[in-house]
Amino acid sequence: MTTAADAPRSAPHTATTETLADLSEGAVLGRIFPRLPTAAAQLLGPGDDAAVVSAPDGRFVVTTDMMIQGPDFRLAWSTPHDLGWKAAATNLSDVAAMGARPTALVVAIAAPPSTPVVVLEGIADGLRDCCEALAPGCGVVGGDLSASDALTLAVTAFGDLEGRAPVLRSGARPGDVVAHSGLLGDAGRGLELLFRLGVDANGVPNLDRTNALKLSHPTEVAAQLTPVPPIASGPIAALAGATAMLDVSDGLAIDAGRIARASGVGIDFDSASLGDRIEVALGGGEDHGLLATFPPDAVLPAGFRSLGMVVAASASHAGMITVDGAPHDQGGWDPYRGWDGAAG
Repeated sequence: MTTAADAPRSAPHTATTETLADLSEGAVLGRIFPRLPTAAAQLLGPGDDAAVVSAPDGRFVVTTDMMIQGPDFRLAWSTPHDLGWKAAATNLSDVAAMGARPTALVVAIAAPPSTPVVVLEGIADGLRDCCEALAPGCGVVGGDLSASDALTLAVTAFGDLEGRAPVLRSGARPGDVVAHSGLLGDAGRGLELLFRLGVDANGVPNLDRTNALKLSHPTEVAAQLTPVPPIASGPIAALAGATAMLDVSDGLAIDAGRIARASGVGIDFDSASLGDRIEVALGGGEDHGLLATFPPDAVLPAGFRSLGMVVAASASHAGMITVDGAPHDQGGWDPYRGWDGAAG
């Protein structure tokens, strides 16, 4: 399986005077569409008012997510290719967390008119490369362009349950095994390094220092900027009998708490399974691994490892997260508390 360190990295884009303001919307789209992947489920793609996508199951999974310059990314840290890759990966992971196979993306981008056209081309390349690497057959079937002071990407993803019931957050039961697939804590360490070493003396994101950091700590930085979620593990977990599942985007503890509250249970983690930096494993977000619960007698599918157990909880204590039986704080990423206000 592809690892975060193996995620494709785009070469620095060449400076150009051609900006979005120099071209019509149609001309910009004409530059982007040839770079985007075609969805295998596409019956009608870009060009009309809406796309048409097949839904053989009779149902489809749908999710959406935004990435906004400032709270979600800094241009001194992420290349356009990085942004496209991450925008796709985070949505593909949400589809996989329902036990579904990703089939199509719709992408909307708003950017300042002064943005070089090559930036949007790089984003398109990142979208294509991520889909091809993590969800073959998934493609971009449409979207929109607009102007904005801050570069913004909004992606809507669709998925096929292929006849299976969706795996919800509310199905965990006492005695279930809590297991995880994917990286755990690497993206959090990458973000810590970026805020500490990828900035200048005034704390402003700095391109030269970031490039040096990418060379000295490639695994951690790539885990943050170009995550590689275990997309194929979602349907596999569903087939293996997963009782609950979600994408770990905000941090293991806070996301485990969401399963626990939805299911009316508690979750107890085994500290020995969390590695040598327990707080990073529990609090660091954006690895986009899959956290799932399985019946006690289930054989964990390949890629999943046990982290703990679902425990009973009274109505007043449903949602409690413990580590070796001791209560643990569920702090994690919150866009309304975690942003320092800088656009980067």
